[in-house]
This record gives sequence, structure tokens and C-alpha cells, in this order.
Amino acid sequence: MVTDRPDERKTTYREAMREALREALRADDRVFLMGEDVGRYGGCFGVSLGLLEEFGPERIRDTPLSESAFVGAGIGAALNGMRPIVEIMTVNFSLLALDQILNNAATLLHMSGGQLPVPLVIRMTTGAGRQLAAQHSHSLEGWYAHIPGIRVLAPATIEDARHMLAPALNDPDPVLIFEHGSLYNATGELAPRTTPVDLDHAAIRRPGTAVSLITYGGSLPKALTAADALAADGIDAEVVDLRTLRPLDDAAIAASVARTHRAVVIDEAWRSGSLAAEVSARIAEDSLYELDAPVERVCSAEVPIPYARLLEQAALPQTADIVAAAHRAVD
Repeated sequence: MVTDRPDERKTTYREAMREALREALRADDRVFLMGEDVGRYGGCFGVSLGLLEEFGPERIRDTPLSESAFVGAGIGAALNGMRPIVEIMTVNFSLLALDQILNNAATLLHMSGGQLPVPLVIRMTTGAGRQLAAQHSHSLEGWYAHIPGIRVLAPATIEDARHMLAPALNDPDPVLIFEHGSLYNATGELAPRTTPVDLDHAAIRRPGTAVSLITYGGSLPKALTAADALAADGIDAEVVDLRTLRPLDDAAIAASVARTHRAVVIDEAWRSGSLAAEVSARIAEDSLYELDAPVERVCSAEVPIPYARLLEQAALPQTADIVAAAHRAVD
């Protein structure tokens, strides 16, 4: 769709991901996509729809329901000079491949004294809000952000969905990309880029002076909506999109806290042992004397994510929860 501005066009997060895949497949014959239903079905969330017809079964490979096997195959292909992109349906299922990711992909470069890089990209869906029940809805990306030797990305915008894949494929380390399921239908304007997207730094999605709303992935739209509501109350909130969960951009977090002196960390994962806990600890280590109020955290209820719509919504961080936390920090 063409917008009023000729240099921009409207697209969805899903289409932006597909365009990034198509570009990578066209640019490098070593790139191939592998996973459950990525071929004839077009991906369980429709991201790879049409790619099998364009690139054929050698490069768009359907796999058996065996996450450990096809992630291991991806590691082997990367070790032998290919550039595999492995799709796992949901983060819950990725636990079946955790041994491959942690004990092989993340460690081989270090255990081989730098002789065995694993340039592998693994994409997977994360998050709740679509009534898919507990085994399809959790947010475990913080667990992966715990592991040295890998990079963890959480594209929250159309632009990042479109442009994070290319630099991820160029990274010598394994890169995990977490796509929040609620974002696939998100629509936005996509401007052309002439430079690679920055994987090393967080982004300020909305500048502010009164409180920092620090978040990532599927919680970014809620944080931006909360910032609008806070503005109506006279509170100028800054919204920080972490974008890369490992390594964290400590400097961006500290700089935001230095501007606002208050922080609310929003994370759809469970509060205990979460990425929100890590960010809060780093604020305490690096910015304690900048704080005018304790750090607030807005996370999911500590239960398996329910199927029932009202219970699911009650378990997840909502805009009203973010607004209330910001008020506690500021008032």
C-alpha cells in the first residue's frame, strides 16, 4: 500500500519479516529457512507464505516435529559454511532444543578457541494475548538473555522486524530473534533504509523527563499508550525500547534514568528472576544516586498463562498497570 509520503509504504510486522527473509534468500545462496510448516503451510503465523514457491524446497525446508534435531541440523550447517535461519513455532517448544542452543551453539566458539563460529539465526514466537493457553504463550526470552555466547533480539517495530535480520545473519555468534505474537498484524509505515539497523543500542521511542518506561517487544505498544495517558495527567514519560536483550545497552538505560530520575520496567515475563529483575538490578548498580523513587516493575502474574480471555488479560501487564506504576514513582 502506498502512503501519502512517496518514500514510505504501509506494511504489517508479518510482511516486514517476510520481506527480510526474501531479501536474505535472494542476497546469499547459503541462506535457507528451516522449521515446522515453514514451506507448504507458509509458517504457523504466515511469515514464510509464498517463499517455498519462490525459492524451492532445498531452501525452504519443512522439518519433523523435533526441535532438538532441526536446531542441531542448523548448527551443523552453520559450522559448514551455510547461513541457516531456523524457525521454532513458540518459545515454549524451544526448550526441547535448549541443549543444542546452550551446550552447542552458544559454546562451540569459546570451547574451540575461536575456531568454530556458529553463524546461526533462530527465530521464534513469544508472548501471550491470543488465547493460546499456557504451552503456547509464555515469555522466556529472559532465560536466553542469561546465556553468554548468543545475541538476543526483540524487534518491537515494523522497521526492526524488516531490518534486524540482515545484521543478525552477519553476526558470527548465534542470534535468537523473539517475535511477539501480538505484533504480527501490527501495521505501520516503513521507510527505506540505506544503513544497517543498529543491534547494539536501545532506542528512545518517546522522549520524556518525568519517568522512564523501559520495555521491549510486545510490551512496547502498551508502554507508548501508557505514556499518552500519563501525558494527559501532566507526566512526561520517556519510553525506552531495549531492542537487544543480550547484550543489554546499559548506557542507554543509565542515561534515561539520569534524565528522568524514576524508572518503571515493563516485562511480560514472570517477575521472579526476570529480565525486569536484571534491568532493575543494573539501575541499582549504575544509577542508584540518580533515583528519586524506587524502581517499579510491571510483569505478568506468576501463574501459567490462562486460556480464558478475561483471565489471560488479568494475568498480563496492561496499560493501566503501567500508568499506575508510573504514578507511584512520580507522585
